[in-house]
Amino acid sequence: MSEDAYFLYHALGQYPGKAEDMATAMTAFAEVWAAPNDAQWGYALGERARFINLWTDLISAADGTVTTCESVTAGLSSLMGALPAQDLKGKKVLVAADCFPSNHFLLTGLAERIGFDLVTVPLRQGATWVEDEDMIARWDDQVGLALLTWVSSTASRRCDLAALVAHGRAQGSTIGVDITQAAGLLPFDVMEPQVDFAISTSLKWMCGTPGAGILYVAPALIERAKPTLRGWFSQDNPFSWDLGAFQFAPDIRRFDSGTPSIVACAASVRAMEWHARQDKADLLAHNRTLCAQIIEGAQTLGLDFASPLDPEARGGSVMFRLPADIPGADAVAFLKENGCMVDARGQTLRASPGVVTNAEGVAVLLDGLGRLMSLRQRRA
Repeated sequence: MSEDAYFLYHALGQYPGKAEDMATAMTAFAEVWAAPNDAQWGYALGERARFINLWTDLISAADGTVTTCESVTAGLSSLMGALPAQDLKGKKVLVAADCFPSNHFLLTGLAERIGFDLVTVPLRQGATWVEDEDMIARWDDQVGLALLTWVSSTASRRCDLAALVAHGRAQGSTIGVDITQAAGLLPFDVMEPQVDFAISTSLKWMCGTPGAGILYVAPALIERAKPTLRGWFSQDNPFSWDLGAFQFAPDIRRFDSGTPSIVACAASVRAMEWHARQDKADLLAHNRTLCAQIIEGAQTLGLDFASPLDPEARGGSVMFRLPADIPGADAVAFLKENGCMVDARGQTLRASPGVVTNAEGVAVLLDGLGRLMSLRQRRA
């Protein structure tokens, strides 16, 4: 299957030479790790440091504010467990119904344990994303923490982060943002607007591997945080073995715990380095050009959009609501058979063009969608 019609950047990003880069990285790791000497940890921790530094630069964070985690859910769990009890107990935690479901699963479980009221802002009837004004309407001074979804995974709708953060600051809330669905495509700066924490993975537009998540925590929040998951790497000196003298590191390292995971970082570093070399404006312009072509063709076919048409309100995907008589899984299988890689969440078909996708691939997608709709009409 040609990569021209690869539309899965909302899930797994690709770039030219990715397989070779990963093979080189993993071969180098294996050679160092399997050598009968003592060079392993210097190399491994160096790879992790490169990974952290690349993410720090990408989101314009200060040194000592970014660390690794297995996933966005793990990063959120670590953050929630580190907050002082008075920040959450008896308060509200606010989240939108179109958040990444895994985060909601975590918050639901933590609500009773920590003692907060989880407020999930619903979608309006027939809508595919939660409106910012509905978030604001439910965001009062009893909200101890709000988790914002920068770009939703089922509509590619981009929230007005500046307006939401400004409102949250007036309420005195701790504000976090899940940037997973747009990190690496849309520019993001943890200081513009200033958020208290951010979580992401290195999949999707970053083209990395699973298990290579990141957690950013603002310096003021780091000072107040006391993670419940802690270990030898949570200390300023990990080799301090005095059982009665544990002290948290003064920076983000306090969110580390036991022996850190290295392999996912090492496997993702070369993708991060490839990304760092690219012209970010060109990457976004390429995506926007192809998305515009998809939208124009889909409008001609009469498809129902699940994403905003305004590029300023959208991430990097164009999503469609399939008719009830075309199951999402069937549509994905049909398009795959016709040379096009997309996926579906229920009846929402998701198409995300990236650097390996081109106009010929868009033509393949639109041709497949046209044939799919024609088959439906003939059945009717």
